[in-house]
Amino acid sequence: MKKELKVIISGGGTGGHIFPAISIANAIKEARPDAHILFVGAKGKMEMEKVPAAGYEIIGIPARGLKRPLYSPSNISVALDYLKCQSLAKKIIKDFRPNLIVGVGGYASAAIVSMGAKMGIPVLLQEQNSFAGLVNRKNGKNADKICVAYDGMERFFPAEKILNTGNPIRKDIEKATPQQKAEGYRFYNLSPCKKTIFVVGGSLGCRTLNECMKKAVSQGNLFKDEAEGGKGYQVIWQCGKIYKDEIAKFMEGRDEKNVYWSDFIQRMDLAYAAADVVVSRAGAGTISELCVAGKCTIFVPSPVVAEDHQTHNAMALVNKGAALLVKDSDAIDELIPCVESLLADSGRIGGYEENILKLAKKNAAADIAAECLKLAE
Repeated sequence: MKKELKVIISGGGTGGHIFPAISIANAIKEARPDAHILFVGAKGKMEMEKVPAAGYEIIGIPARGLKRPLYSPSNISVALDYLKCQSLAKKIIKDFRPNLIVGVGGYASAAIVSMGAKMGIPVLLQEQNSFAGLVNRKNGKNADKICVAYDGMERFFPAEKILNTGNPIRKDIEKATPQQKAEGYRFYNLSPCKKTIFVVGGSLGCRTLNECMKKAVSQGNLFKDEAEGGKGYQVIWQCGKIYKDEIAKFMEGRDEKNVYWSDFIQRMDLAYAAADVVVSRAGAGTISELCVAGKCTIFVPSPVVAEDHQTHNAMALVNKGAALLVKDSDAIDELIPCVESLLADSGRIGGYEENILKLAKKNAAADIAAECLKLAE
């Protein structure tokens, strides 16, 4: 008879932490359907909505991130809340009695992971980015195993604890077959005879990428048919929900048959399948999907994320000839010319596709779950 398996998964604040956490939970449940999984997140953050929607129980604690600069007076109340979180963490662990604690980063995991280690509970950390987040860096010494997605993570964690599993991604993402590519064209009402760009700025959207697209649509001939003197390219443009009304107003009255735009992309697998070139922010989860999909990608990293980790993520691929990077500050002038240069050279596109596919780790969630079971059992 198998030993009872009870796992706490903690972290969140952003989709980059939450969705890998849910993928790990799903993979644990696939391997051990009898497993009891409890999430611990930060009150008021998106995990309190997304985790229950995925079918898991979650407890919220009053975790908050430190303000910058660190000597800000407001950090006094952050520190007091952390003390409350430690007390709550101890109670949660005592009540639930887990065999394992999984920390995925974000300030919600700080107290649970450190308290669990103090209480002798095995700890596994999952670090999504190439520049490790502050909470995971601090908790590295408390972990028994640290699953990462990039090489060179020894600068943040003890080398003997590191396992390069990659980041968990959605199961439907894969290298597209010709049939899936054709389905992508049909789904987005595109022509199979035209080269396709996929511009994606995350679920909320990206102002920089939207401004680049507005410029391309209004000033250029990128998406005009060749019979009209244009380049004859087409685009899937995901503008994000906070920009939906703005882009709807911009597109009103424009007869742009080669432009498919939406605030949200329901079928990412088919958007990837149809795309010849992808333009994207450089979040860790998105990068992992693009590696598995094998897409030629231009990254425009967000300049406002902690420790500039998106630039570090993107450069890990750029340095291996697996992607291109355009700085956010240069994007308005340089992004579209970069896209045009790629689309005019199928050989370059193929080279980037080949190199990024070498970095793919499709079974990351299952591999991380296997490590979880080893530690717990």
